[in-house]
Amino acid sequence: MVKDICILRGRTIDEQEKLIIKALIRNPRSSDNQISKATRVPVRTVYRKRKKLEEEGIIHYYLNVNLDKSGIGRINARHLYIIKFKLGLPYTQFIREINEENNVRTVFTEHIYQSFLAEVDGRVALVMILEGERDEDIVENFNKIIVPSLKKNHGPDSIEDVQTIRLSDPIRFFHNYLPMLNIKNGRIRDDWRDELIFIT
Repeated sequence: MVKDICILRGRTIDEQEKLIIKALIRNPRSSDNQISKATRVPVRTVYRKRKKLEEEGIIHYYLNVNLDKSGIGRINARHLYIIKFKLGLPYTQFIREINEENNVRTVFTEHIYQSFLAEVDGRVALVMILEGERDEDIVENFNKIIVPSLKKNHGPDSIEDVQTIRLSDPIRFFHNYLPMLNIKNGRIRDDWRDELIFIT
């Protein structure tokens, strides 16, 4: 019999861990007892392996508050910004400056849905998804709050180019979550087949 083993972060994920991860992807609120019952992995093993996966940084838990029109209805617009910085701004310096920026922990939290460091044409870039009630709010917050903060931290002439795309409805999150298709009552639907859940 061939064992189904995945490799994550340079270590193997055994069959029991894979079952536990799939159960947690399906419903992150599942108790160890519920996971044990669904997977037939002994409850003590579930506890030990889940704890180890958490401690090793292999699994994380997130909560998405639906601020869109299908949820609370506060967010009606999202824009993707690609901010390309001038040549010569080192990646490590950019990381250090982000870690030292107070707005990253406070002001930006309200406006930035997601952000990533990137590389565009050999330059450090910042990719952000900004949210707002209206398109105009996003543009205003970008120009009044985010741009001045970036220029303050990285230099007045640090931004070389900005591109923006207006986003519509989300389709997929974290490989497995398709709000229009497989999410019901805050988790993946019970009838969503296990083989459709991706781990690695």
